[in-house]
Amino acid sequence: MKKFKYIMLSCALMLGMTSCEDWLDVNTDPDNPNNTSITVANRLPYIQSLYMYGLGATNFRTSCITGVYYSSNDNSYSTTWDGGATVTSYQVWFVGAAANLNDLYTKAEAEGAYHYMAAANVMHALGFMEMADLFGEMPYTEALGESSSPAFDDGKTIYYGCLDKIDEAIELFQRTQEPGATSLSEGDIMNNGDVDKWLKLCYGLKARWGLKLSKKADLFNPDEVLSNLQKAPQSNDDNIYIRCYNSVNDRTTSLWGDPFQSSGNWAYAAYGNYQRFSEFHRNLLVNMRGSGVIDPRMEKIVPAIMCNVKLGTDGKVQSYDWYRSKGVDSYGEATRLVKGGASSVALINYAAEEKTITYDIPDATDRAQFIADMTGKHPVTVDDNEVTVTYGVGSIYVDDTNYVLAGDTAYVNLRAGSVHTGNLDLGELDVNWYINGDAMSAGVVTSTGSFQTRPVSDFDILTYHEMCFIKAEIYMRKGDKNNALAAYKEGIRAHLERMQDKLTEWQAAGYNNPDMWPMEDDYLDYLESAAVCQDAASLTMSDIMLQKFIAMGCNMETWNDMRRFNYSAGNVGDFGVVYPGYDRSPLFTGQAQLTGTSKTDMNYWYRRWQHCTLETGYNLNNVLASNANAMELFVWGIPVWWDCATDNEYFNGLK
Repeated sequence: MKKFKYIMLSCALMLGMTSCEDWLDVNTDPDNPNNTSITVANRLPYIQSLYMYGLGATNFRTSCITGVYYSSNDNSYSTTWDGGATVTSYQVWFVGAAANLNDLYTKAEAEGAYHYMAAANVMHALGFMEMADLFGEMPYTEALGESSSPAFDDGKTIYYGCLDKIDEAIELFQRTQEPGATSLSEGDIMNNGDVDKWLKLCYGLKARWGLKLSKKADLFNPDEVLSNLQKAPQSNDDNIYIRCYNSVNDRTTSLWGDPFQSSGNWAYAAYGNYQRFSEFHRNLLVNMRGSGVIDPRMEKIVPAIMCNVKLGTDGKVQSYDWYRSKGVDSYGEATRLVKGGASSVALINYAAEEKTITYDIPDATDRAQFIADMTGKHPVTVDDNEVTVTYGVGSIYVDDTNYVLAGDTAYVNLRAGSVHTGNLDLGELDVNWYINGDAMSAGVVTSTGSFQTRPVSDFDILTYHEMCFIKAEIYMRKGDKNNALAAYKEGIRAHLERMQDKLTEWQAAGYNNPDMWPMEDDYLDYLESAAVCQDAASLTMSDIMLQKFIAMGCNMETWNDMRRFNYSAGNVGDFGVVYPGYDRSPLFTGQAQLTGTSKTDMNYWYRRWQHCTLETGYNLNNVLASNANAMELFVWGIPVWWDCATDNEYFNGLK
């Protein structure tokens, strides 16, 4: 894999010569760039940015598995089966980020820049743990060496190798750098050179990864997790994230063509036309614990679209209402998808001029419901089975005579705009999505986007609210419900306040999107509502994990959590069903891949990704040596190492 290094390095050099950002100005001699001329201060942020970009792909695709989102274009992880989309996470990590790790570490070591050595170790551990979580086995000890066909390591080796990197990083961060060594603040876009925050990240990762061993009676150590939490983030001030931008000066990556400094989550969840909010996720925001309480975060997380639009004589929006998106049901009865097919959620159009569509609806019940849905929104005429709807100027509609699709305007796209996707004329402070130029010209917003998935959304690496929910789970496992309740409520509070702080910052910056403005002043009243457990005796593991689900949002750690609890099987400890309502879709077509026949079968659920073609096409012998089932369809249902109760269970699954 080392052969990729210099390809990517040349890309970094080209970016550095043109970018307005100091940390991308990577050449000490721009006329004669070479590998050794790259400073540690210029290599680290490149690794951090590419790690973010690849993790964005992982976050989105695993969020489709867990029911955070639904994609009508790539629904293989949420509804049916496809089995693709495994390349990007792997490719960006190895080709983009990891190929630079050894050079960063070596150069930092040569100048006594111990903090850069430590940062290289942390990035190493973050990326390889992600690969182990996804693929199970992976080149690790030979991954960054000279071999073009490196041997694979098992998941246990990678797991402990990553922990060793973190332990070494902790020791290196506590050293005083040598005189003249580059200050970490010159090249760190995650923590701005704050060594204390790096140390908190290290201990937070140890807590996160210690929790992943919860199925292993011989290895899981709840007290060690609690000990690490004491040195992890203690407030929102300690959150570790990459600040992201919507800038006309942002360069694009040479391999992918996407903006380099925009959020990695936006690049996948909110760049295309096909991503929607899921009903499973939305229900948690409007009916947690069956309370019927509307979560104050709902209007900042679930996107909205303008409706009932009236244009003035100048062709601009004069009046309108906001419509908050409905969630796509792909896990329950999936009535809408059963009618039209998993990929049938239709794209919308904007009526720049009046549009009339006639629908033939022979079923009387369906026809009556369709008329009721349209009445009051658009002029409707009925002639026997034919229902004609007139969409006025400024309306959003689906340009199809199939009545099943007409209501799909209710599923608002997750898209957020940027100066790199058609919003250049509107400037950097407008990240609304407009379906086309006519809508943009009129000012008709077709999506307000979602809190975590705008180009300017912070990209979380590790947060205080996650630490709180880990603490709540650990105390719950120890039978200490009083401390579990306190940590659970503190996790909710931390996420609410973290969101409010960011929303306040966005409003002060001048963003014109009301979904980017603060929640109502009484937003913390939610903590005392029926949506939140108020009594330690009645607290359940489901209460903790569903609130964590909301707070983590577009984050692969939710998939790790779901695997630890076997999704909605209800067969882990005495915790009952932790994710009620979650199941495989009635349209699921992957029985050959996920061969279990009931929820309690381990291989009923997604347990890993099959290796991508970059390994199976060029390193197949080592792929098969690591896992004899690697090329079998059912490999998707084989648990990774930490998802198994014993080593025997894991290693027997590889034979």
